[in-house]
Amino acid sequence: MSEPAILCQKVTKRYGSKCAVNELDLALDPGRVIGILGPNGAGKSTLFRLLVGLVRPDRGTVRVLGQSPGWRTNGQIAYLPDRARWYPDHTVDQAFRWGETFLPGFDRGMAERLANFMKLDLSLRAGGMSRGQEARLMLILCIARHVPLIILDEPFSGIDVISRGQIIEALIDHLSESESTVLMSTHEIREAERLFDVAVFLDEGRVILSGETDDLRRKHGSMQALMQTLYR
Repeated sequence: MSEPAILCQKVTKRYGSKCAVNELDLALDPGRVIGILGPNGAGKSTLFRLLVGLVRPDRGTVRVLGQSPGWRTNGQIAYLPDRARWYPDHTVDQAFRWGETFLPGFDRGMAERLANFMKLDLSLRAGGMSRGQEARLMLILCIARHVPLIILDEPFSGIDVISRGQIIEALIDHLSESESTVLMSTHEIREAERLFDVAVFLDEGRVILSGETDDLRRKHGSMQALMQTLYR
């Protein structure tokens, strides 16, 4: 049996009086696309920050790709934080050149194919982009990499419906050929649920339900319906 890509054992993280992650137990298999779902404040972003080593747990153990998060795992993880932005005076082409220089595993050819699919011109400057175009650029910089773990925190936040559709179609096509483990949080469940092999529902920093999405749909209907039931 393969080692989990992600393993959290009794992990707690507090910010002052607020407990963002509370005695969290989680084991996720490699090579799956996993939805980390829940309302605002459920602990999703804090979990991602723990996995990439931006914050440390107050208690418990976090293992990522068999290691403690830190400099050893940095080159193996592609992380797209919520509200990520790019330098306004740089073009898409310059962003891709930066990616070739600084991002381990960055594939320029893959990035250009994704940009073409998402209708993102290489000469376009970030300062002149719509919110949807900039979101596509940031997503491409994250997923056009040959790394074992990709973490996407609300990649569709503030994006118009048309752009969301283009991004999701590109992700479906791209991830079907990828061997990476992918963790994604999103509030756009209705559109994004077909991406997920596995869904993990968080509330108040704990897992309240998890399982294969096909099994959850058979039992509960759509992920959207299940979300409404769990968090009403």
